[in-house]
Amino acid sequence: MDEAGRGPWAGPVVAAAVILDPKHLHKGIDDSKKLKPQARDTLYETIMHTAQVGVGQASVEEIDTLNILAATMLAMQRAVAALPALPALALIDGNRLPALACPAKFVIRGDALSLSIAAASIIAKVTRDRLMTDMARDWPHYGFERHFGYGTPHHQSALATHGPCPHHRRSFAPIAALLAAREEEAA
Repeated sequence: MDEAGRGPWAGPVVAAAVILDPKHLHKGIDDSKKLKPQARDTLYETIMHTAQVGVGQASVEEIDTLNILAATMLAMQRAVAALPALPALALIDGNRLPALACPAKFVIRGDALSLSIAAASIIAKVTRDRLMTDMARDWPHYGFERHFGYGTPHHQSALATHGPCPHHRRSFAPIAALLAAREEEAA
């Protein structure tokens, strides 16, 4: 299992759980951050058709209410719950374990060490990137399809001009500071 979207200022956090079929292991599966977008998209389709996949999300509201770590754990719980079968052991990228209905083990830098975690990183990243690209259609001035919610200069500029939209994480320091400054100006 792996997640995508802990650091961005906007959008959900997405987790994926993948149980690979040993008869259908594909060359090129690697940490999603090491792959070009086209390779990720191709591997995403392959993994979705040859493996058992569960995807879970935690919304912006859940991130703002719980905090990003707790929301990530919730997304991971939802990803495992979405699998067609419970795994014998869940390998989790990172150094924290969500409460699951199966045994779990964390693997630091797991997306570089485990093929199943690397596959999960691809599913989580592509799923989240597609969600952000869809979001960009309704909120075009933020450029979500380019930076996927991360705090790039373009995103910062759009926030300064337009303020946050409903998909921004108000508990994150840059968004909270912007909202506080706007409230102060209005007072």
